[in-house]
Amino acid sequence: MKKVKLEISGITYSQTQSGSYVLTLAEVAGKRKLPIVIGGFEAQAIAVELEKMIPNRPLTHDLFKSFCEAYAVNVEEVIIYKFEEGVFYAKIHSNSEMALAEIDSRPSDAIAIAVRFGAAIFCSEKVLSEAGIEFSEEDKKEEAKKPSKSAASKGAAPKENLLKDFSLDKLNSLLDKAILDEDYEKAARIRDEINKRN
Repeated sequence: MKKVKLEISGITYSQTQSGSYVLTLAEVAGKRKLPIVIGGFEAQAIAVELEKMIPNRPLTHDLFKSFCEAYAVNVEEVIIYKFEEGVFYAKIHSNSEMALAEIDSRPSDAIAIAVRFGAAIFCSEKVLSEAGIEFSEEDKKEEAKKPSKSAASKGAAPKENLLKDFSLDKLNSLLDKAILDEDYEKAARIRDEINKRN
């Protein structure tokens, strides 16, 4: 399986799913981004580690890291290897003196653990080509010029059932606009509708 290295490019509040967030992963050596909807707890766990905040008591992912360190287990990498019916699947690759292990995980948990270990985050090329959103150089320049928008300041996304009424040309136009507006959750829904028709 061909792997593509990713890095965390942002976490924003989901306007369409209460209590959820959109974790955006960017291709390290390319133009694609992968938006994944995650729970509030996992978003907090990732943000706490990225900001190097120290909670009063260990979070679950901190406990996992402490447990691994106590038994000399190291997390080498995580990989998002499958995207099926709108669900992402990940594995945590770890090693110890005794063995190598591949542990099935939700991507949000795998990434929360990866940031604690300083482990690389990968995605299969197949998943990135199916679920990723590609940026052109113009999109990147426009994005760099714009001030950062909070999730609350963005307009409401069209409901999924309305997307079925649009032509492919209109959907592609909406996808371009969503990317320029940095509304990756909306872009992911539009991308999924386009993929259903192909």
